[in-house]
Amino acid sequence: MATVDQLEYFTYGTDGGVATITFNRPDRRNGLDPNVMLEFETLIHRVRNDNDIRVFIVTGTGTAFCAGADLDYARRPTSDEDKTRAVAAMGLVPRIIGRVFDVIVSMDAISVGAINGFAIGGGWSIALAFDHVIAVEGVEFWVPEVDLGVPFRGLANITLTERLGPTLAKEACILCRHFSAEELRDLRVINQVVPADELMATARRVAEAYASKPSKAAVGTKRDINSVLYGTRHY
Repeated sequence: MATVDQLEYFTYGTDGGVATITFNRPDRRNGLDPNVMLEFETLIHRVRNDNDIRVFIVTGTGTAFCAGADLDYARRPTSDEDKTRAVAAMGLVPRIIGRVFDVIVSMDAISVGAINGFAIGGGWSIALAFDHVIAVEGVEFWVPEVDLGVPFRGLANITLTERLGPTLAKEACILCRHFSAEELRDLRVINQVVPADELMATARRVAEAYASKPSKAAVGTKRDINSVLYGTRHY
């Protein structure tokens, strides 16, 4: 039986052996602050701990999949003391992204990214963890960290270098170049590009195809492939 839970920043639905996690703060372009990331991490662990979930889809609402760090989080407080706390709290965001990335790549469930809009910074970092990525036509991906004076580090940087090769990775991570969904498909960084009105139907078909495979064989194969990409620390 299909179920849908409305949380503060996400919706979480299940239908058969497929779960769907949806970023649901379109007014903030699904930007990330500590509270958003903690809720997302909770949902990822919910998927991991549910033995009935074979595949999960992650998508967003509005014009963005995820616009990365919500920089206004640290600007909204009015007192200097509260601003200092908010800036410190924003330092948690990349750490939680790293934890979530680790769980997604090491968990048994297959992950499908349904990229409905642009994926920026932490948004692209999260998308890099997915096993299968489908994006809407014309969507752009980029990492603005260096332009903001912050190094782009962590497992997402390593993964992007592995996928793009070092030459294009430097364009992406240092020059902060925008990549279209079509270009990333041609570079084999993502799997498919589809019209916007076909995104979720395509994601569902892909999810059901993965879910139809023998579970132990699929999980073992995912682990072997990911051990090549990320080493054996999770496997």
